[in-house]
Order: sequence, then C-alpha cells, then structure tokens
Amino acid sequence: MANAEHFANIMVERFIEAVNRGVDLVPVVADSTSTAKIAPFIEAFPDRLVNVGIAEQALVGTAAGLALGGKVAVTCNAAPFLISRANEQVKVDVCYNNTNVKLFGLNSGASYGPLASTHHSIDDISVMRGFGNIEIYAPASPKQCRQIIDYAIEKQGPVYIRMDGKPLPEIFSDSYQFEPGRVDVIAEGEEIALIGMGSVMHEVAEAAATLNASGVSAKAICLSSIRPCDTDELARQLTGIRFAVTVEEHNVNGGVGAMVAEVIAEFDTGTRLKRLGIHDGAYALAGDRQSMRAYHGIDAGSVVDTALNLLREK
Repeated sequence: MANAEHFANIMVERFIEAVNRGVDLVPVVADSTSTAKIAPFIEAFPDRLVNVGIAEQALVGTAAGLALGGKVAVTCNAAPFLISRANEQVKVDVCYNNTNVKLFGLNSGASYGPLASTHHSIDDISVMRGFGNIEIYAPASPKQCRQIIDYAIEKQGPVYIRMDGKPLPEIFSDSYQFEPGRVDVIAEGEEIALIGMGSVMHEVAEAAATLNASGVSAKAICLSSIRPCDTDELARQLTGIRFAVTVEEHNVNGGVGAMVAEVIAEFDTGTRLKRLGIHDGAYALAGDRQSMRAYHGIDAGSVVDTALNLLREK
C-alpha cells in the first residue's frame, strides 16, 4: 500500500516528540519491546522505559503508580493481553482511580492472523465501554492516529487507544483535524450508510466508492471516537437514511454495531440496521487478514453485497 504507515511506529514517533518538548512521559512494556517497535525511543531515552516482563497486571499497576507520581504513563503491549490479563487493574487502578494512564492496545482485532483466538482482540471495545471514566479511540489512518495520540498525551485522565497491527494508508484529506467525539463523514450519500471503526474503515471506504460508482448513493461514516461520541450528530447523519450497515473487526456485540443500534433506538431514526463483524458466539477465523475478513463478511466486497441485498429488499 502506497504511503502506508504502521501505527506502532507513529506511536513511538509521538512519544519521542512529546519528551523532546518537555512532557514527562514514561512508556511501560511487558516484554513487548518488539511489538511496540520501541527501539528508537530506548535509543533516544535509555533511562525512561520500564519493562516489567511478561506480567500484564504489573504493567498496568506500575503505569498507575507512575501516573500517581506525576508521570504521563503509557502502556505499550498487545491488546488481547492488556485487556484480558490485566482486566481488574485496568478497571480499578486506571479507570476507577482516574489515573493519568494512556493504554495502547497494539495489534488489535485479528491483526495476529494465524495465531488465532489467544492473540485476537475482538472484545476490547465492548469491555472498555463497560468501564467508566476512560476515553476510547480507534484510529483509522496515520493522520488520525498521530492526532489522537497527541491529544491523549495532553489529556489529563485515562485513555484507551485501539491500534491496528498492519501498515495502513491515509483516508483523510490534508485538512483533517481530529476532535474528540466527532462523527467523521468521509463520503456523502442518501440511500444507505456504511459505518466503521479503525482499520476496517478502509473496507468501508472502498465499499462506499464501489456503490457510489454503480449509482447507489452510499454514505461512509467513521466512528473512531468511541467515547466520547457525538450521538446527536450520529443520529442526524442517520435520519432519513433507510438502511445502515456497521462494519467492525470486533464481535458484533458491544462495539460499533451496538453503539449505532442504541442511537437508532434512542433517537428513533427509523433506520434499518445490519451489523457486520465477528459473528455472535464465534471467534475470528485463524488465517490471513483478507481471508478472515471475507469469511466474516467484513471485506469491501462483502459489504457491497450486503448493502445491495438490503436495498433490494425495500
């Protein structure tokens, strides 16, 4: 992919820039230096990294302690282990106690491909939405990733950032400016709305372009700001749209599909919803990403087929 960038590289770049401008930032890893691609930071600031070993509960507890000591603590490890193995520490040490910790869930979704369910993170958004007092983001492009990280570093309080594990190209214009809570519309349309989160927005954008080229008026909406989310604006974008399709590399329960369903019901937009993601009660297919996405119906071609089937039913 032309000009594609890996989010972990962007993360480390922003950490280095933050320390250079005077931010007292300390990364904490759980023997995850390669996953975090943190080597350039270690080279620049060899005394700033804390490695707790393969001990995710200690990772989060240590980060909370550093934050209580006045540091901007950032955890950098794989999303499935951060969310599952350190669940209680995330809930209590970070969220409940409102510590200034930034949780980076690396290689989220099914980024680990053939390593299968032990390494897939398809429930992290649903888990984090169940916790209070933490902002939640899932960047979809390099530009958005940079801006979300810069915002999170300056934000006082807990933040979770869901980071994809594959290089991704840009989908936003040069003028794009991230705002917490904003509903980003990347293609206008009147017949059907396609709504995605994070890296799967690239499938959504391709599907919307295909539909629009074929004469179907398709709106594409990016929900990378999960909490906060401007639900009033989301409802406004869906009002008058008869059909909506949500697409996520996440279980269909508790993620973007659930968020959109809640808005449709609470604001009575009259929109019929189809949720695409990892099937209810299922795990993500172990295999390369495109095969997995096609199997679960979340690749661009499947999204187009789903949209056309909905429109035929009207």
